Amino acid sequence: MASDKTIAWLALHSIAGLGNVAAKHLLDRFGDPEHILAADLNDLLSTDGVRRDVAERIVHRKFTTDPERLVKKLERCDVRIVPYPDACYPQLLKEIHDPPMLLYVKGETIPSNQTFVAMVGSRVPTPYGLKAAERMAQGLARRGLGVVSGMARGIDSAAHWGCLGGHGTTIAVLGTGIDIPYPKSNQRLFSKIIGHGAAISEFHLGTPPEPKNFPIRNRIISGLSKGVVVVEATMNSGSLITASLALEQGREVFAVPGSINSFKSTGCHFLIKQGAKLIEHPDDVLDELGLNYAHAPKLDTFTQKPAPPLEDREKTDYDLIGDDPLHIDEIARLLQYRPAETASILMRMELKGIVRQLPGKRFVR
Repeated sequence: MASDKTIAWLALHSIAGLGNVAAKHLLDRFGDPEHILAADLNDLLSTDGVRRDVAERIVHRKFTTDPERLVKKLERCDVRIVPYPDACYPQLLKEIHDPPMLLYVKGETIPSNQTFVAMVGSRVPTPYGLKAAERMAQGLARRGLGVVSGMARGIDSAAHWGCLGGHGTTIAVLGTGIDIPYPKSNQRLFSKIIGHGAAISEFHLGTPPEPKNFPIRNRIISGLSKGVVVVEATMNSGSLITASLALEQGREVFAVPGSINSFKSTGCHFLIKQGAKLIEHPDDVLDELGLNYAHAPKLDTFTQKPAPPLEDREKTDYDLIGDDPLHIDEIARLLQYRPAETASILMRMELKGIVRQLPGKRFVR
């Protein structure tokens, strides 16, 4: 894209109050941002959805930032823009009600022939939820699908890591400016994503992680995808917002069931009751999307390091401990070990990396 056209797009995107729907009407009428910026007030006002204050800002070129300086900053950050009419703009995203006027992209080009599935869920998941998300995402990647998520802590991160582990393409949709990866603890994950996929945002550079931004970006997560998988979500979870947006956009909604005793899965169970597809395996997603014949499933859906050699009592503990946390006292009671002996065995297993201690002296594999 020529530099002057890039500047024109950034200038249009820097008009305060110009929403995506009004911008699309302007593009439909004038063809490109240069003609929009050159239009007179009456022509702008006669376009559907364009308010007078917005039209006056366009005519008087009142931008929230200097487009020419922004171009240089994008170059320094190795970020490019993909405007709505661009051939690299994801086709599925164009189909939603209010597709972003332009996307800021860092990383690889989003493959036009790639089928993506979104995966969302709790930011504070259980060990079961983390493992389910990672396994599901890795299985989808090994079957040729890409995974979209929001790079948040918890399920989002597990989905990205799982897709990377399956050598798939993963897309992170940020609720911040693309130059402010959030959370900071996911900087390593961000680097991996842009090396094997892309990070995208519709927000201006420098946009901080404000709470209002994340529900806005959720429509892009679902909009990029053929379906949305929900793993561990409460009834008040933002993941249910994403599922609702997916239904509005005509996407499939899938839910991974959890324990009936876990409040973290109440949202998933609600979705299943409302007609969401219950899934236990990546092939369940492919079946629903009609892709099993187009993708060759592999049996080794999850790569897990083999456990190191275990002593007899370690093996007994290992067979007892699963994805649901067990308190050390409960382990001692069930195995009829002395508390000190149980603590010693668990410490050795933790050092070997085969169990993990959670707060409150609870253990999981």
